[in-house]
Amino acid sequence: MEKIKVILSHPQVIFREGIHFVLSGEEDFEVAGEAIGNQEAFELIKANPPDVVILSQNDEKVNIAEMTRRIKKNYPSVCVVLIADKNGDEQLFPAIVSGISASITPDTDPEDMVAVIRDVAQGHLPMVEALLTPALAARTLADFQDLATLDEPLGIQMAKLSGKEAEILSSIVSGSGIAQVAATLNLSEEAVRNHLRTILQKLVANDRNRAVIAEAQRSLPSLIPGMINRKGETQEYLTRAEFNEFKDNLMAGFKSLVGEKP
Repeated sequence: MEKIKVILSHPQVIFREGIHFVLSGEEDFEVAGEAIGNQEAFELIKANPPDVVILSQNDEKVNIAEMTRRIKKNYPSVCVVLIADKNGDEQLFPAIVSGISASITPDTDPEDMVAVIRDVAQGHLPMVEALLTPALAARTLADFQDLATLDEPLGIQMAKLSGKEAEILSSIVSGSGIAQVAATLNLSEEAVRNHLRTILQKLVANDRNRAVIAEAQRSLPSLIPGMINRKGETQEYLTRAEFNEFKDNLMAGFKSLVGEKP
């Protein structure tokens, strides 16, 4: 049986060793490396890419969202599990959009932790369950609404919510549980989860697209009226040459994200 290779990172050695001990007791796991920080974990990934990397939220040097983006860009097959002190929306949402597959807390039952990591390694997205909380569903709706303001001035096609997806999130925001959402919308609970899984994938795709746009705008004048250009002057429009340059650079950025040659 091929084992699930795991790299784990946490600043507290006792907690880290505790996870190592639990995973070592399972026949289908192999702890391929340990790190005290997420940057060190990234170096371990480069040397020997695992199936799953467990990262700590308590890393002051490297933001968890930034590190997850870096991992998913360079090693898309590596799944990221976050150890978070709290599963509140303020802590989780930036990590969710960056591409984490699951989140656990230090007090997660060892059996539950093993089940989550195993699910992640099999390609599942336990993070779907987080979107069933009203706070995170509200943040998700707001994020897609914010993106609508980018489409018009930039002409960039971001992933949008379908009507059914918006209905599901709105129902969750209003306090409905998954059973009630499913009954109200005449769906099975599995269908609701499938929709939520698609929403997660759209969030991650949009986050990557925004990163490309941000990079392009650092070197080119903004397409949004009233923004500041590279000379520090307010600019209300672009010349055709500048617009074409922006489009060419943006397309090259998108192709690099999906692994195509410009």
